[in-house]
Amino acid sequence: MSVAGEPPAPPAAYARRARWAGLLGAALLAVAGWLGGALPELTDGTLVDIWRGRYGPAALGCWLVGTALMVGAWWTLRRGTPSTRWAYLTAGLWLLPLLAAPPLGSRDVYSYACQGWSFAHGHDPYRVGVAAAGCPWLDSVAPIWRDTPAPYGPLFVLLAALAATAGGGLAGAIALLRLFAVAGLLLAALCLPGLAGAAGVPARRAAWLALAAPLVGVHLVAGAHNDAVALGPLLLGLLVLVRRPGRPSALLAAGALLGLALAVKATALVVLPFAALAAVHGRYTWRALLRDGGWLAAGTLAALLATSLASRLGLGWIGGLAHTGDTAQWTSPPTAVGFAVNYAGRLAGLRPHAVPAARAAGLLVLAVLLVALWFRAWRSLRRLNDARPRVRALAVARPRVALLGSGLALAATVALSPVFHPWYATWPLALLAVSVVPLGRTVWFVLPAAVASFLTLPDGTNLARFTKAPGAVAMTALVVVLAVRAFHAARGGREVGGPDG
Repeated sequence: MSVAGEPPAPPAAYARRARWAGLLGAALLAVAGWLGGALPELTDGTLVDIWRGRYGPAALGCWLVGTALMVGAWWTLRRGTPSTRWAYLTAGLWLLPLLAAPPLGSRDVYSYACQGWSFAHGHDPYRVGVAAAGCPWLDSVAPIWRDTPAPYGPLFVLLAALAATAGGGLAGAIALLRLFAVAGLLLAALCLPGLAGAAGVPARRAAWLALAAPLVGVHLVAGAHNDAVALGPLLLGLLVLVRRPGRPSALLAAGALLGLALAVKATALVVLPFAALAAVHGRYTWRALLRDGGWLAAGTLAALLATSLASRLGLGWIGGLAHTGDTAQWTSPPTAVGFAVNYAGRLAGLRPHAVPAARAAGLLVLAVLLVALWFRAWRSLRRLNDARPRVRALAVARPRVALLGSGLALAATVALSPVFHPWYATWPLALLAVSVVPLGRTVWFVLPAAVASFLTLPDGTNLARFTKAPGAVAMTALVVVLAVRAFHAARGGREVGGPDG
């Protein structure tokens, strides 16, 4: 179905060049993985540094060129591809080399395997680290995560235990964990056209932005991050909501799907208030919100209770979330501000230790921003109560507001959390790809995803470790600029809507 204002398809030759350039880039990334990826090899108990490895220069060269090719090809078609089918085929083509590569960009999948092994052998991964549990694959786990409890929900612990048990060894466990990630990604891919169509966004553009991003291939497929496992049921739950709002059976099913996403990773929590907005059928009133949102909440709680009972782990995973901030990198804006304050304090002969305070301030700002985003979406939907039913835009305005609110909430969560890793950006990328309509408005979330693709090396080394001071100063300057622009925008809005407005 054609969407109003949809840009013309790019020339066929232009699209073909982008397709093969991206495939070449993916192949080079796979080669980099075999030359110096996140392989389970250690030297004297320390992770092998890629640049000291036998094929270090070749691995780095393939990685940088491959990343540049994939990012460039993805970026050039950000306005849309020749067709939705073309977007799916090309994104799938790019994923094939990465499916055959070892883990890339992170060593988290080894932590997943060890946490699953620990649970399968009678240990509580929410109380005992994988080192204390005696995981036989401990040497493959990054040292910082060997003594920390698992921060993931009970559903993912069950899946990790299944992988560790059925895999027959570390390689088999990694293969099954990657299979789970691919299954989650495929489920998300199936939902994209329906969500985009409901919000009035061209499906060919939404599918391209959400699936062909290098972050997806490198971190969700090759890296097998559980973000992919959570995104599948999350998007399916939202699709059920926008297709069947107000129906108790559909609301219960959607709530259960959102609960399953939450039982994998807590990030899904911020989507729930906006999902409640999508659940409302008819006029937007507080009574309707409580009624339809109540059915949704019942489904979510039922899924959480079922997975908690099935795993016999309860809600102990919530305590593990406190350890996700054990690393400190300037890629998190609040952490970067804390670093910058520390540097300024040292120049004055002080030791302010500002990182914990800056992170706490970031979480406070996040809480306020999430509430503000929700009420803004609620007011927008309330204004639709008086819209004429025959207005064509009304059919897409309702789901678009809820989906856009979800995407903005995820973007704020990723930006203001104490820690940022590149694969975190895939959450808001997926929701914003299906809800942001104007072409000119996509750069603000596409560009950060492109930049984030360059933050890690194939062995999991984060480049932020080696650019701490300049990165912190640059990020702090960006935060100041954005804060000033937001202040002036808000001030201008108040002046326009003043007594005479």
